[in-house]
Amino acid sequence: MNADDAKAVMERLAQMDEPAAQTRLAWLVPELNRHNRLYHELNAPEIDDRAYDLLYRELQELEDRFPHLRAADSPTRRVGGKPVEGLEAHEHRVPMLSLGNAFSAEEMRDFDARIRRFLGDAAPEQVIYYVDPKLDGLAMSLNYEDGVLVSAATRGDGRTGEDVTHNVATIETVPLRVTPPEGPVPTRLSVRGEVIFDLPGFEAMNADRAASGQKPFENPRNAAAGTIRQLDPKVAAGRPLVFYAHSHGELEGVELPERHSELIALIDTWGFRNAGGTLCVGIEAVIEAIADLGERRSSLDHEIDGAVVKVDDFGLQEVLGFRTRDPRWAIAYKYPPAQVSTVLDDVIFQVGRTGAVTPVACLRPVRVGGVTVSRATLHNADELDRLDLRMGDTVRVERSGDVIPKVVTVVMDDGHAARPLVVYPEHCPECGATLVRDPTEAATVCPNSLSCPAQLRGSLKHFGSRRAMDVDGLGEKLVNQLVDNKLVGKAADLYRLKVAQVAGLDRMATKSAQNVIDALEVTKDRPFERVLFALGIRHVGESTARDLAAAFGTLDALMAASVEDLVAVQGIGPVVAESVHGFFQEPRNRDHIQELRDLGVKFTPPAPPAADAGSQALAGKSFVLTGTFPTLAREDAKARIQAAGGKVSGSVSAKTDFLVAGDKAGSKLTKAQSLGVAVIDEARLLEMLS
Repeated sequence: MNADDAKAVMERLAQMDEPAAQTRLAWLVPELNRHNRLYHELNAPEIDDRAYDLLYRELQELEDRFPHLRAADSPTRRVGGKPVEGLEAHEHRVPMLSLGNAFSAEEMRDFDARIRRFLGDAAPEQVIYYVDPKLDGLAMSLNYEDGVLVSAATRGDGRTGEDVTHNVATIETVPLRVTPPEGPVPTRLSVRGEVIFDLPGFEAMNADRAASGQKPFENPRNAAAGTIRQLDPKVAAGRPLVFYAHSHGELEGVELPERHSELIALIDTWGFRNAGGTLCVGIEAVIEAIADLGERRSSLDHEIDGAVVKVDDFGLQEVLGFRTRDPRWAIAYKYPPAQVSTVLDDVIFQVGRTGAVTPVACLRPVRVGGVTVSRATLHNADELDRLDLRMGDTVRVERSGDVIPKVVTVVMDDGHAARPLVVYPEHCPECGATLVRDPTEAATVCPNSLSCPAQLRGSLKHFGSRRAMDVDGLGEKLVNQLVDNKLVGKAADLYRLKVAQVAGLDRMATKSAQNVIDALEVTKDRPFERVLFALGIRHVGESTARDLAAAFGTLDALMAASVEDLVAVQGIGPVVAESVHGFFQEPRNRDHIQELRDLGVKFTPPAPPAADAGSQALAGKSFVLTGTFPTLAREDAKARIQAAGGKVSGSVSAKTDFLVAGDKAGSKLTKAQSLGVAVIDEARLLEMLS
């Protein structure tokens, strides 16, 4: 849109009175929504960007002049409004239930057999199933009244979710108004589906973040969940989220079709996108469809972790009904982690903040589970020995838990034995110190903790991280510059920095430097547990730091504690106790702590427990968290347990009272079951908290 076009629009709009504006808006809103769908969903635009921009400018100007005429489905609502104060609870009128799982063709045949047994004489000769991709996203319910979007909520515990309408309304593929091409508008409708990042959009977003100096997101699923739970809708409006519909909860005012496949076709005409499904006659056709989808999995534009299989006939669904937590007429088939082959080009050895030296495989870029992977962890020397890894080998790579890439195995070929073996270096790649390996542990470490720049960078980043001291502005780039310019040699030196020193660094100015100095000053009042975690003591995470702070109260009491005193604290085992005791017995660590104190860091003791008895509903109970939860982030769950008087540990033991297991729970679940530890889900945890 050039200046003359914009001027002409402005002049014409200036002549409009309210009735004329109302008439024009009644045409503009549905017309722009139609063009949005043609562009974003059907990939069949009828007008160019300039023509669209002119129409959109008209809409903006008229709504600015007559804000009371702004329609509920106006495209301008996509840009996001004011931040909300917090996420409110939303009660689902029809529960969003979970699905049972199957992992093999035989389990799918068992599923079919159960259905046929339950139906008895009513069972058809061949049950017709609908098979669609199980998108790896955030479950969502969109709720409409008289065709207008009134709310959007996460699944939560199935009955109560979080109201996230302010963010979902910004998603281009979410209709703000349901407009059937023919027939009546539903008076009440809830459409269930998944909010995701499709992979092209996710990679483009990460490229933009990297170019602007921001940290890229690790995986689409977590990025989508985090975006939807933001309080400021402008964050979601600026990210390429997509909504895919897969089912319904309520439908009133429109006759429900006889089959699920017909319903999907119907809501597709109402403006919703779906991931595509396959009708299958009989369970053997279902098994073939699942296998075909699995083969195409890596080429899809969105991440999937399985297939959902439903009885297509709504009448049969009603007869089959539900079990306690899931419908009898549907099941989720889960795929194993996606694996692909690629070539090992190199192995680099990275030094962490604790001195552990970790081998990392540099791979020829390959798409694994829909994400381009060029590096993968090799863990330690034992793993290198197990793999018999050699430069130039073809390797099989998977994303462990569909998140962290790892090398699974080497493809043995005729040239494998002749290639150079990958071995650990003898000296630290950062400082040259001779590496050592504790025979009781798998880690190979650099012992030069005082002078190794990699360990210093890692310890400073950890010290300033959000869950430790939370130093605003102390990011990776600034830490690297501080170390490279020898301005900081340990955490205490951060509090000696002057504005002029920081302002002299690359891409820093006086104002930004002052902000960092001010942020450091604020951290001097951080509570004891946060400073303790920030010190980076081996085996001491947030939960352990909190337990130690609560048990000993003051830094001096903790520093004077014996190994026996430490082991007596619930959740502290002998390995952790030895590590903590050894840390405080080391003179240079005690000197560093004294420097922090001299510079004003207070190690503020924890406040006494609140007198409110209701806040101690979990007092004396020990929890371990594993997997991904429907509504709670792991840190949120941990904080709520601790606020209710419970303790959260990182590992399962005989002392654990409850394991809270979400999706993709792994070895912790197995161990809990072997020890007889009670296993609960998020819904049960929320009940206990309430």
